[in-house]
Amino acid sequence: MKTFSKLTLLAPFLALAACGPPPPPPSAFIEELPEPVVAIVAPNQNLAAVQIRQDGCYWWQYRGPVETTFIPLLTTEGRMICTRPQGEATS
Repeated sequence: MKTFSKLTLLAPFLALAACGPPPPPPSAFIEELPEPVVAIVAPNQNLAAVQIRQDGCYWWQYRGPVETTFIPLLTTEGRMICTRPQGEATS
């Protein structure tokens, strides 16, 4: 019975650990965003921690009080900023 209860307590932590990949190292960030991107980006997004993901879109690193995660970089109109049209096949 003790083994079952230890396993039951451990399961939620293992599930949370599998939720997503860890943040990339700081060197993975774009050093200077292209001027057209800077011109359309909405305020209050961390432009010092931006990367282009496999989907071809820009994502920025949000560091909150509880977690650090990546959020799509959005325009002032609320649209994602991408280097290619969404739904286009990746090679």
